[in-house]
Amino acid sequence: MAAIDITGYVASLKDHAHAHGFHIHDERQFIETYSLRQTWEVDLHPAEACGGPLDLHLTLEADPRTLLSFEDVLWSLPEDDLPPDEYWLPLTFTWALPPVDDSPNMLVLATDLAGLGGTALPVEVSAIDSLISVTDPTKRTLMIVARKELSLQALLQGEDDMCQPFDLCAKICDYLLHHAQDWYESESA
Repeated sequence: MAAIDITGYVASLKDHAHAHGFHIHDERQFIETYSLRQTWEVDLHPAEACGGPLDLHLTLEADPRTLLSFEDVLWSLPEDDLPPDEYWLPLTFTWALPPVDDSPNMLVLATDLAGLGGTALPVEVSAIDSLISVTDPTKRTLMIVARKELSLQALLQGEDDMCQPFDLCAKICDYLLHHAQDWYESESA
């Protein structure tokens, strides 16, 4: 029997996201047959963005070697002792927008989002410029990613410190939704 039910944790993570005003649209679980690495993906968005243009994707990866090492240490300890806080699972938040017509200043965007995420949810901002054909104008796609490490020791104790990350995600979503009006202005004109 597994010490931590990761699938159950993903279900509670979805409930937690819903409690913070996000709508859940889809969930996928992938299992790599060779290594048995598991990945859960959850597609959601803020309630006010039901018609687009913003989506948020959560990705939780579970390496079986990490889980098995954690369990080996846990089962070797006396009943009331906890394993060291050395075992972590990566949780990635990825915001997705359609290609923008009027690109924002990337330095301003990165600085603003870094200020919103702070040290609790460090945000990375990048962009890709694409050409469909040489005669078409460049389309810029923004990539906004934040990462959080989940402590297996905290999960074992039932400590879910996801309130702050979801609150910060909501602030980042609000910022992106507010400014997206300017980035897609030429489309509505």
